[in-house]
Amino acid sequence: MITGYALAVAFCAAAVAVWAFVQVALNRPPEKPLLLGLATVEVLLVVQVVIAVALLIGGERPGSMVTFVAYLAGSLLVLPLGTVWALAERTRSSTAVLGIACLTVPVLILRMTEVWGGANA
Repeated sequence: MITGYALAVAFCAAAVAVWAFVQVALNRPPEKPLLLGLATVEVLLVVQVVIAVALLIGGERPGSMVTFVAYLAGSLLVLPLGTVWALAERTRSSTAVLGIACLTVPVLILRMTEVWGGANA
C-alpha cells in the first residue's frame, strides 16, 4: 500500500465527516454538496483499490490476504450503503448516518495499512 495516499484518503473522509456533523448541528438533511463530497471520497477509494490490485499483481502481499480484501471491500461499500440509508429518510439523523459512515473509512484504511504492513514486519 502507498501509505501517503491512504492517509490522504483518510483525511478527506474525516473532513467530509466533520462537514456532515456541522450539517447535523445546523439541523439539515443531506444535501447535494455533501453527497458530492461523499462521491469524491468514494472515487478516492476506488483509486486505492486500483493501487492495491496493481501492487498485488506486482508481487507484493499483505500479512493476511483475506483480512486485507475484507477491509478493502468494506471501505468501498460503507459509503454507498450509508448513502442509500440516508436518502431513504432525508432528515437530520440521516446526515448523521453519513458522518458516521465517513468516520468508518479512516478506521478501515488504518486497519488495511496495518494488515499490509504485517507482511513486512
